[in-house]
Amino acid sequence: MAGTQFTPEYLAHILTLATGVDEHGDLGDCLDTDFAALGYESLGLLETASRIERDYGIRLDDSLVTVSATPRALITAVNAQIGRTAQRAT
Repeated sequence: MAGTQFTPEYLAHILTLATGVDEHGDLGDCLDTDFAALGYESLGLLETASRIERDYGIRLDDSLVTVSATPRALITAVNAQIGRTAQRAT
């Protein structure tokens, strides 16, 4: 498992693996920029969601990627799901 918190740095890592795009570094300056404006297409984002599920042992709703238009929104949604999954496990 990647850790207990989903971070901008780990999202950048997964985006690079899933899409091959590595021009935004750790996403620090781009957290509130739409994925489309950053050059990420829906297919790459779906692959990103699949990798997040595998790495964190969580299940993400299929619409999460389309609803989470920015890296910050996706990070927030993933961390919320990590928290819900941890609560159910206790």
